[in-house]
Amino acid sequence: MTAAVAAGPGGNPGGGRPPVVGLRREREVLTVALEAGRHVVIEGPPGTGKSTLLRAVARDAGRDVVFVEGNAELTPARLIGQHDPAQVLTAGYTPATFSDGPLLAAMRQGALLYLEEFNRVPEETLNVLITVLTEGEIAVPRLGAVRAGPGFLVIAAMNPFDAIGTARVSHAIADRICRIVLGYQDAAGERAITAAVSGVSGPVVDLAVTLTRATREHPDLRMGSSVRGAIDLVLLVTGLQRLRGEDGTFVTHRTGAGPARETVRDAAYAALSGRIRIADGCHRTPESVLDEILDELLPAAEAPDPPPDGAGKAGPGKAPGQPGPGPDRLAIPDQSRSALRRDRGSDEPRRSMGRAELTLRHPNFSQVSPQVGSLDEAALEALLAEDTDAAAALLADLAAATDRELRAAARRLAARVFLRLGQAAAAPLSRGTRRLEPGRTGQGDLDLERTLDRWPGRGPLGHDDLVTRSWAARRRAVCLVVDASGSMSGPAVAMAAVAAAAVVLAAGELMAPGVLSFSGEVRVLQPQGAPRPPADLVGDLVALRGHGVTDLAGALRAASAQLARAAGGGSERTVVLLSDCQRTAGDDPASALRGIDRLHVLCPGPEPDAAAALARAGGGISQQVGGLNDVAPALRRVLS
Repeated sequence: MTAAVAAGPGGNPGGGRPPVVGLRREREVLTVALEAGRHVVIEGPPGTGKSTLLRAVARDAGRDVVFVEGNAELTPARLIGQHDPAQVLTAGYTPATFSDGPLLAAMRQGALLYLEEFNRVPEETLNVLITVLTEGEIAVPRLGAVRAGPGFLVIAAMNPFDAIGTARVSHAIADRICRIVLGYQDAAGERAITAAVSGVSGPVVDLAVTLTRATREHPDLRMGSSVRGAIDLVLLVTGLQRLRGEDGTFVTHRTGAGPARETVRDAAYAALSGRIRIADGCHRTPESVLDEILDELLPAAEAPDPPPDGAGKAGPGKAPGQPGPGPDRLAIPDQSRSALRRDRGSDEPRRSMGRAELTLRHPNFSQVSPQVGSLDEAALEALLAEDTDAAAALLADLAAATDRELRAAARRLAARVFLRLGQAAAAPLSRGTRRLEPGRTGQGDLDLERTLDRWPGRGPLGHDDLVTRSWAARRRAVCLVVDASGSMSGPAVAMAAVAAAAVVLAAGELMAPGVLSFSGEVRVLQPQGAPRPPADLVGDLVALRGHGVTDLAGALRAASAQLARAAGGGSERTVVLLSDCQRTAGDDPASALRGIDRLHVLCPGPEPDAAAALARAGGGISQQVGGLNDVAPALRRVLS
């Protein structure tokens, strides 16, 4: 950690100081706060100009600045200073043997102490500042009290609390300091900053700023890129164009596809993929999100529609046998395609719903989809907040809409929504059970009965003859089995998606539960021990539509076969069955429980007696689930 005195040049590639564009009100507030002798914390996401603003105000006021990099390694001694051990051995503890840290250096000079990453500094170190902020002095052991010179102030900068690695600043500190919040500039301001710092102007700057700003609004991203990403994007695009001998023109919505589109994509991967953060519960890559944004800004030339009988066959440029999107899978490809084609590749017939039927089923349909091909995500989120079950059932049915664009948008949104809802039930799930089991380890309580059984009846008992009972953990292998027969409708689809998301997210890749759907036949959505991206799995579940008979025995045998693949012979093999258990085909399900240690049933139907009887036969419990809010507590009970 080093301290630099006085505000020096910024990180401008051209060698000059980064410009302060906009921020008029924030600049005025900071200037007045310094004139009034107030300590200030500047809060904002990365790239909003916190350091640039302070440098500009300090330069205008002729103030020196001592910079400190805040991190978890910043100790009180590093901030304050310490005695030099070698000099203390020869001269003792004197002021001459003390080496000032940045805090004392700024106090003696009457300078501004600029503490970056304020909320990453350990609380023990921040507490050193309490007396300094209030009294303007600090007592240092074996040195004495040090008073701050005129003009000394603490100016801190920090990212919002929810950024990774940050912590809340204690109230004792917050009560002694003013707070200025910075946000991102508007588009015009970011274009001006990008042009000034990069030294480039024209369409490339417009494209870079538009692309960068789009990352902050994408629903799959928790955090988008700052204007620094736009600056790097401009520099990389122009550099790649020079290297590749391109003429400097850019692809737009009007000019169509061209070589520059690939150049922009390559530059965007490098400049932006490390700066954006995928939202929790969304299992996409940064590159796939950037592809989607590029498809909207720089659309590739549309390929002709494939013939109706070509579904599932290898297309041009695709090797035979190369896996494509599975039946009705939520497509999140490596190379983005238009939303119109995201749901192609199905080779299984399924029933879809027209707008008239959706209107009859769901009173809020016209609000969520006011016109063909449109999906109002804000309206659906509002409906989720008002009536979770109705919104989830509508979203599940939208995923089977006849309207291809609406169907594709609904499936993308369904993956996010159902994964988010599934997280509520995911955290409490345990990975196995603990049971008292006998053994000859010498640990635990004596099992007298088993010990006497081993004793030959004469002579003293040896150590090997003692049998004890102690707690032993058994790893759990879980298989979720979803009923996809005729009773499967929108609400049941939504509950299945949330249940699958909860089980998969709770288990993680190490447990990798199996997920099956069944009617007259069984379909393996996720093999046991072979994890898939949760978004793909939820997409397959959302695509399920009730049809056919209910063969419970066939489903349980398939689940037993999946559980047999679980690693370790000591695993507890558990099946969670989502079904009303109204058998219409196959054998008695109670005869198909071999290889299953526990069978728990989540029953969405109004008549739970059959479900309860089957759960008892399987050594488990039955839980009735009337809506999405029932899924989390039901899973907690059966799997805790």
